Amino acid sequence: MVSIMNGYDGHKDDLQKRLRRVEGQVRGIARMVDEDKYCIDILTQVSAATKALETVALSLLSDHLSHCVAEASAEGGQVAAEKIREANDAIARLVRS
Repeated sequence: MVSIMNGYDGHKDDLQKRLRRVEGQVRGIARMVDEDKYCIDILTQVSAATKALETVALSLLSDHLSHCVAEASAEGGQVAAEKIREANDAIARLVRS
């Protein structure tokens, strides 16, 4: 079986730690709603969780560009074109969100 190395393999632990932190933030937001906390306070926490997820997304995008896209570009041809299209689509989704 062929093992595929992802661009984020070098700091996977950091990404998982950040995601666990976001998970805790989201649970905290749900608890705030359950406890009928003030809307603005909940929105502040939603904003913090959103920013934390954006940080994870940008890190993954950077890894994808420097690893996956760079390797495909070195290979050239259709493989490179596909990886670049894929990266552009991911960037567009992030910008729209």
